[in-house]
Amino acid sequence: MLRTYRTHIDDLTKIGGELPEGAIWIDLLDPSDEEKRSVERLLDIKIPSEAALSEIEASSRLISDHGKIYLSTPAVSIDAEGEPHLTPVGFIVDARVLVTVRFSVLPIFDGIVKRLDTDENLVTGMCVFAALLETMVDRGADVLEHLGTTTDALSKEVFTGGLVRSKKPVRSSRRLREALQRIGVLADKLARARDVLLGVQRIAAFTSDTGSEWMTPSAKKRLDSVSKDVLSLSDYETRLSDKIQLLLDAVLGFINIQQNDLFKILTIVSVVGVPPTILVGIWGMNFKNMPELNWTFGYPLAWLAVIASGVLPLLWFVRQGWFD
Repeated sequence: MLRTYRTHIDDLTKIGGELPEGAIWIDLLDPSDEEKRSVERLLDIKIPSEAALSEIEASSRLISDHGKIYLSTPAVSIDAEGEPHLTPVGFIVDARVLVTVRFSVLPIFDGIVKRLDTDENLVTGMCVFAALLETMVDRGADVLEHLGTTTDALSKEVFTGGLVRSKKPVRSSRRLREALQRIGVLADKLARARDVLLGVQRIAAFTSDTGSEWMTPSAKKRLDSVSKDVLSLSDYETRLSDKIQLLLDAVLGFINIQQNDLFKILTIVSVVGVPPTILVGIWGMNFKNMPELNWTFGYPLAWLAVIASGVLPLLWFVRQGWFD
């Protein structure tokens, strides 16, 4: 899909031999080869592939070539199953027009499109570029705030004893496993937010420095503001990461304590059963005056006692929830 946006929205599917008057933004969404060639001929640029945008080294994500700036950064997209994942986004910035290349639907782009008709600040491609970065930072801040609230709630649950307060060890173990899963989800979301914010910080600083000759003071000020916002969010992200690591260590510590308690119980039970086993092994219960030897149902009763000695402890473990 290829769309060209002017100062007022003009959705076009094809571009002719020259750039439409007033065009400020060309958005390529999973473009075809024909659409790529059309834009390349029109603006004398090279449209990067998805593989090129996915490269992680700085020399591939931050490029200045013949007055044009080629940038790439990860963004968060939601797939058909509702699961978030990182997808690469490319920006080609110059004094005339902004070109964006993406391969997934991104809500931040749709939000900027809706603002084109009403926001008087979106009059150039650089303004649109700055607005996209600002929106990405705002989304990242919202994600960090949500993760902070969730982490605080989980921290309270862990350190107030809510996870291990149950008298049944298995229920506590299940809660601890669930807590580990929740911590893993938090860490995964935090890692995605970190990647997005780091990418935004890099491209904002690089564009502000490289395009300073043709960039307006207003656009440069906005990009510098984006860099400062990301820097402050990075400090918050670092503190949040440390807190998640502390929760992980605490939950693993509780699991180790429960395992030690379990081994202690098993050790006590084993020690209690060792002396009778030794005595029975020595004497073999071979005495003349054993009334059970003369019982008619002595043998079946003996089997019943053997089975009961194994079943009763098993039932006790089930009642205590060890197999839940």
